Amino acid sequence: MKSVLIATAAALAALATAPAFADADAAMSKAGCMACHAKDKKLVGPAFKEIAAKYKGQDGAVAKLTEKVRKGGAGSFGPTPMPAHGADKIGDAELQSAVESILKS
Repeated sequence: MKSVLIATAAALAALATAPAFADADAAMSKAGCMACHAKDKKLVGPAFKEIAAKYKGQDGAVAKLTEKVRKGGAGSFGPTPMPAHGADKIGDAELQSAVESILKS
């Protein structure tokens, strides 16, 4: 019985995570992120895999990248500036989910 409960809990956790990443992808598309970024190749901005590699293992990476998206900036991946993306473009919860998804790329 205990192993059935553990297996059920693991399955539910997996199901709960999958929609979060689907929602993150939808939020990034709606916010316009995909106009400049792609998962595995550089467009105007760096690929999500490149971002994930640069920030891998860094403490506070989610907070740092969330702030970068909100404020915009340039210089981290070259001279092309990234404009600020306010809460009118992507909500706080969606942005956090998107950044977490990017870091898992």
